[in-house]
Amino acid sequence: MKDCSAPLPSRVIEGLHLFNAGQYFECHEELEQAWREEHEEIRFLYQGILQAAVIYLHMRRGNFMGAIKVYKRCIKYLRAWPASCRGINVKKLRTDLTQAVQCWQELGPTRIGEMDWSLLKPVEFEERR
Repeated sequence: MKDCSAPLPSRVIEGLHLFNAGQYFECHEELEQAWREEHEEIRFLYQGILQAAVIYLHMRRGNFMGAIKVYKRCIKYLRAWPASCRGINVKKLRTDLTQAVQCWQELGPTRIGEMDWSLLKPVEFEERR
């Protein structure tokens, strides 16, 4: 059963701050640790968010297919969660990711230099412990 009412662990909060600062690699590392430490179902939400960071990292590095492949996995994890869970606006994250990846796909691998980087949005969350 999904427990969305509990507070976020400090490692996840740190990972979200790193995500929102555009430090996607560091975010991935932090959230991967949180994912490994967690044994309940919530770990899959953390995995979805860390994969969102990987999508943005691939985009920033110009890895067209890498971003698309990870998006397909990531969105499956995020779809399993309600609109809000543990103070994270999961619905907005799904929407933001989808918009960014749609733009990425429309540009195609030859025009990724034209990417609108403002589409890489932060994760909205409440810092309740």
